[in-house]
Amino acid sequence: MNRSQSQFKTYGVGLLMLIAAFAAWAMHPRILMSEQRNKVSLAELIPTGFGEWKELPQSGRQIVNPQQTAVLDEIYSETLSRAYVHPSGAIVMLSLAYGANQSRDLQIHRPEVCYSAQGFQILSTDKTSLSTSAGDIPAMHVVAKMGQRNEPITYWVRIGEKVVRGNLEQGFARLGYGLGGVVADGILFRVSSISGENDKAYAIQKQFIDDLLNSVPADTKAYLLGATKS
Repeated sequence: MNRSQSQFKTYGVGLLMLIAAFAAWAMHPRILMSEQRNKVSLAELIPTGFGEWKELPQSGRQIVNPQQTAVLDEIYSETLSRAYVHPSGAIVMLSLAYGANQSRDLQIHRPEVCYSAQGFQILSTDKTSLSTSAGDIPAMHVVAKMGQRNEPITYWVRIGEKVVRGNLEQGFARLGYGLGGVVADGILFRVSSISGENDKAYAIQKQFIDDLLNSVPADTKAYLLGATKS
């Protein structure tokens, strides 16, 4: 190889390195979606009473946190845990967890993961769709069990403006926003009951969700469900 060919090869490698560096810079997310939203408090966003449901005081000890305290503080910007009671005697536990930064290391932990981490056995996980007044919501049904406690769970995760189900959908949504230079925010919406009758519990949870969505304004629905539900 003569000198001119060697210099050309060196310049070519340098050019490729510059292109790669520029591509990496261009693809690095720089816009925080959370900064584009109005600041809201979960405690103020979700009413303590709606329809025939009323908050059940001092019930937090029954609710499984989205993760251990140290992880909560690292991953989530805000969490909310409440239990509600219906005149029929039905009790539904509500847990919300909001994360302003849905990068890979800080992404929302799905209930299958956090329940397992706290000693529960996951008996089933199934994709479902909830038919509500706000439209059809892609969601997950999970059954977690520890000792005599059997807990049917309904949940969904909003990443950016999309509701996702499962690890793959969550990852693809995060990646899609990242390629557009956006760091998506996200929220976990989870309801559960302590019940040995899974189908009955899911029906009650669906009614709870529908009653809640019927009671809140459009901007709260958008905060919980995103602009799209797919």
